[in-house]
Amino acid sequence: MTASSTRRTTAARSRLAAVGAIAVAGALLLTGCGDQTKDKDKDSGSASASAPLADKLPQDIRGKGKIRVGSDIAYAPVEYKDSSGKVVGLDPDLAEALGKQLGVTFEFQDGTFDALLTGLRSDRYDIAMSAMTDSKNRQEGVDPDTGKHVGEGVDFVDYLTAGVSIYTRKGDTEGIKTWDDLCGKKLAVQRGTTSDDLAEQQAKKCPKGKKLSIEAFDDNQQAQTRLRSGGVDAVSADFPVAAYAVKTSGGGKDFELVGEQVEAAPYGIAVSKEETQLRDALQAAMNALIKNGEYQKILEKWGAQDGAVKESVINGGK
Repeated sequence: MTASSTRRTTAARSRLAAVGAIAVAGALLLTGCGDQTKDKDKDSGSASASAPLADKLPQDIRGKGKIRVGSDIAYAPVEYKDSSGKVVGLDPDLAEALGKQLGVTFEFQDGTFDALLTGLRSDRYDIAMSAMTDSKNRQEGVDPDTGKHVGEGVDFVDYLTAGVSIYTRKGDTEGIKTWDDLCGKKLAVQRGTTSDDLAEQQAKKCPKGKKLSIEAFDDNQQAQTRLRSGGVDAVSADFPVAAYAVKTSGGGKDFELVGEQVEAAPYGIAVSKEETQLRDALQAAMNALIKNGEYQKILEKWGAQDGAVKESVINGGK
């Protein structure tokens, strides 16, 4: 769920055009990975030799044997529950692979997206991993609308690049191709995401008499339902999620993508600024996956290889 305040150029957006293939792969891989929610606590010092980076973790996490992950598990195909209730998707697969490097289990806990960083600050979660864009505002704890500090910032371990798209009912685009075309229309978004931020920015630009009406929901599925029923003219979401919705909803008969994606930016794992050892351990594990090829295999499994990064960096978002 991206969060950035500056539109990128068409050249920047084109880097991710092929990420749409994630929709195809996601639709075919509903049972692609195991349940990440089971509690598999381990005793202190139980990491085996098969977890080469276990000693990089803070001792308290090694002792618990798990990392608590705050995530909005309703954002297919990045993270969602399959028909059996298992947590699956790109993020859970990456988390499982990271766990093997670090000798711990990643335990996904469901929450609304706009409350994940609050949960991180209150120690409900150890990390937030939920298609979250690494942005300067989030790094610094700044409200993008007011420019005021609203809380502690976080650090990000970057691992993928993605953009934002608009989709409408199939065959009923209302002439929407760009964000400017949304003036005079009704748009549904997920609360706290870049789509939400961009909608607020666009609403301020619309001319008098052509108001952009915005409806914000707790998750993208609610926004889809609103669009499907005709309550809004369009929905905006991260491009992989929008593409997946277009591919799968109603067997591909409900929605269509309009215009080009914008806001190409990195997804990151959010970590408290105080937890530098955990942050660095996660970065080391992600780079190990990139180096040994496991990262590429996971991205290819979900059709997301065109959003791959060559190296995981800290706070690479602008």
